[in-house]
Amino acid sequence: MSDALINSLAAAVEARPDDLTLRLHLAEMLVAAGRGPEAIGHAAQILAREPGNNGAQQVMARALGGTAPPVPPAGGEQAPPTATVAPEAGAQPPEAATERPATERPATGGSGFDWAAMEEQFGDVVPPRFARADGEPDPVRGHADRAFDVERSAVTLADVGGMAEVKKRLEVSFLGPLRNPKLRSLFGKSLRGGLLLYGPPGCGKTFLARAVAGEMGAAFISLSITDVLNMWIGSSERNLHDLFESARGHAPCVLFLDEIDALGHKRSQLQSSMRTVVNQLLTELDGVDGGNDGVFVLAATNAPWDVDAALRRPGRLDRTVLVLPPDRPAREAILEYHLRDRPVVGIDLAAVAAATEHYSGADLAHLCETAAEYAMRDSIATGEVRMISQADMLGAAREVRPSTDAWFATARNVAMFANESGEYDDLAAYLKKRKIR
Repeated sequence: MSDALINSLAAAVEARPDDLTLRLHLAEMLVAAGRGPEAIGHAAQILAREPGNNGAQQVMARALGGTAPPVPPAGGEQAPPTATVAPEAGAQPPEAATERPATERPATGGSGFDWAAMEEQFGDVVPPRFARADGEPDPVRGHADRAFDVERSAVTLADVGGMAEVKKRLEVSFLGPLRNPKLRSLFGKSLRGGLLLYGPPGCGKTFLARAVAGEMGAAFISLSITDVLNMWIGSSERNLHDLFESARGHAPCVLFLDEIDALGHKRSQLQSSMRTVVNQLLTELDGVDGGNDGVFVLAATNAPWDVDAALRRPGRLDRTVLVLPPDRPAREAILEYHLRDRPVVGIDLAAVAAATEHYSGADLAHLCETAAEYAMRDSIATGEVRMISQADMLGAAREVRPSTDAWFATARNVAMFANESGEYDDLAAYLKKRKIR
C-alpha cells in the first residue's frame, strides 16, 4: 500500500473531519498497510458518532487482530456455557464455570466480535458511551434527576440591600401569588413566568436569584452554558431538557439562567449547531412537553441586546428589570456586610458610601478587602496588630475605581440608537439622570 496515497487521504480527512465515509476508507487502507494503531483511532472516532457503524466495527476487529476474542463456530451458535471441557494450563476448572444470565452476556456485533470486552480492554482508545453503576438505568432513557444541581438557598430578600423596584416586580409577578393561593385562583394567575435581570456586572443579579428562592422556600437550580453545551450532536439539547425536567420535578423551583446571552444568543449570529440549542430553550420555556407551573425562570445578562428576541416575547422572559449599582443605603448595607467579621474601629459607613457612588457590589467587596490589606500590611511592618480604620477605607476608595463605567459606555449607545421598542427606557432615564450623554 502506497504511503503517499495514505498520506493524501489522511490530509483529506483532516480537511473534512466530519466525512465518516472518507475516514472509514482511510482506516481500511491503514489496516491493509499494517498500521493498526492508526486505524483504531479513526475507527474509534467513527464509532463515537455512529455506534452501530458495521464497517467501523469490522475495521476495529481487524486492527485489533490477535487480541480479539475467538469467533464462534459457523452458524452463529456458541458452545453451551455449561459444557465440560478439558482444562488447559491456567484455565478455570469446569466446576467453577456457571452459566451467565442473558443480561450479562457480552454484546456482539454481526461478525460475532465481543464489543463489550473490547470496550473494557481498550477503554482508553474507545471510551464507553455511558458510565453508570450496576443496576442504574441508562441515562439516555428517561430523566435521571441530578440532585447535585438542586440547592436550598439560605438567603432571602431581606439580605438584599436596595433594589426596591426589582423586589416589587418579583412580589407582584411570583412571590405574592405563591403566598396567596386563593387570590391566585380568583384572578387566574399562573405561577409560571420569567424575569430577565440585566445591568452592569457585579451588581447582585445572581445573589438576588438565590434570595428569591430562599424567600419562597423553593428549590434553586443554577444553569450556565457549561452545564448545557456538549460536543456531541443532540447532547446539549438533552442536557437542557434534563435540567428543566429537574426544575419541574422540584416545583416550586427557581431556575436561574446565568449569562443568558451566551446560551440564548441571537440565532441570526449563530452556527446551525447552536441554533438548535436556542430552539430547545424556547421549547422548554413554553413547557410544551411538560407544564411549567411552579417553575419561575430568572435569567441574568450583562448584554441584553445580544439575547434572541424570541426569548423575550410574552410567555417566556417577558419581564425585564434593570439592576443598577446599589444606591447609598444599599452601599452602606453591603459595606457593613463585608466588614462584619473583620476588626474595624471608627468606620463611618455613610461617609464611605458617599465616596463610592456608582460602585457595584463586587467593587465594594474589593474595597473592603483592600482596606484590610492596608491594616494587615502595617501590622506586619510594625509588629503591632491594628484595626481597620476610616483612613483605610477612604484610601481604598481612592485606589479601587468603579467597574461599571465601561458597561454604561456601551449601554449608552444602545439606549440612544437601538431603543425603538422602548425596552431600554429605564436605562435611558438612568443615563439621563447621571448625565451620561
